[in-house]
Amino acid sequence: MNLWGTLWDTLLDILPIVAVIFGFQYGVIRKPIKHLARVIVGFVMVWIGLSLFLVGLEQALFPMGELMATQLTNADFLPMLEEGAQRHWRDYFWVYVFAFTIGASTTLAEPSLIAVSIKAGEISGGTINPLMLRIAVSLGMALGITLGAWRIVMGWPLHWFIFAAYLLVIIQTLRSPRSIIPLAFDSGGVTTSTITVPIIAALGLGLASSIPGRSPLMDGFGMIALACLFPIISVMGYAQIAQWASKCKPKKKPQQMPREDNNAL
Repeated sequence: MNLWGTLWDTLLDILPIVAVIFGFQYGVIRKPIKHLARVIVGFVMVWIGLSLFLVGLEQALFPMGELMATQLTNADFLPMLEEGAQRHWRDYFWVYVFAFTIGASTTLAEPSLIAVSIKAGEISGGTINPLMLRIAVSLGMALGITLGAWRIVMGWPLHWFIFAAYLLVIIQTLRSPRSIIPLAFDSGGVTTSTITVPIIAALGLGLASSIPGRSPLMDGFGMIALACLFPIISVMGYAQIAQWASKCKPKKKPQQMPREDNNAL
């Protein structure tokens, strides 16, 4: 990818955002922007940062995701097969391990999730632990990506998994604490952001291209859909477990003051 071309394309993408913000500020609100120089420097940093990130995606994350999927499904790496035998889904064990670990690690490093978890901890007054929230979302993401990889290996239709996941989400929504439901749904959205999505897409396309009988168009996509749903399930599950544990915890009995003996001198 050409760096100068990416800089120009990114600038064209950012200009409508700048036009809307400055248009409302000066045309509707009719007030000057405080610290205008700092805001302009920030926009320039966003422009350069996004451009460099897009170049990095094309040169590192996308190729590495496809390369790992190709290597892990290579016939030289997989167990030996007898003549005429077919591959079993267990032969792709290391594909599932890689999908789980890369899903958990990229989600923990996701900037948008870090920002949401910190803000949730501040607003809740410390009731929500930001680290535990990130771990719950990471586990959900890892399970979703692993299930997506297993679906590609098996060649099963995506809509079965989406239907079952949404059914579980609906049941959990009816049973979970009301205060955690909006945060759980937002957690499913912020995970599919800058770091996680490119690797998931590259892994899915690499798997579908490497496994015989799979179509990159029909089977390679869909992992992101599962990745959006399972963090919702894991966060609400974490809240339900915490609620159940608090109910099961024995309550301390109030200490009784010793009675005075009326006959004492």
